[in-house]
Amino acid sequence: MIRIYVARHPTDAHLFKGILESEGIDALVRGEALFGARGEAPLTFDTLPSVWVLDTEQVGRASELAREYSRDVIPEVASTTWRCATCRECVEEQFSACWNCGSLRVT
Repeated sequence: MIRIYVARHPTDAHLFKGILESEGIDALVRGEALFGARGEAPLTFDTLPSVWVLDTEQVGRASELAREYSRDVIPEVASTTWRCATCRECVEEQFSACWNCGSLRVT
């Protein structure tokens, strides 16, 4: 089992899982239960929902689909978050200070 895609939210993860399944690729979503802990737990690749491919022989095609899917999704993600210059934590756009270290957003 290999992680192919880290999603912004559970709906995004399930949408991409559906795309994989429509291509005959067995996949599952992990980490969606942690999404409810946003604000309480740090948002890292380990706490965001992710899509995993079960068959390692299907990883190549799944990775290709992930790249295609990300082209449409990532510009939106980039415009809704910023990275703290002090601790490198990812912070949502509406906040002017880092939730992790308190540093102000550098513009």
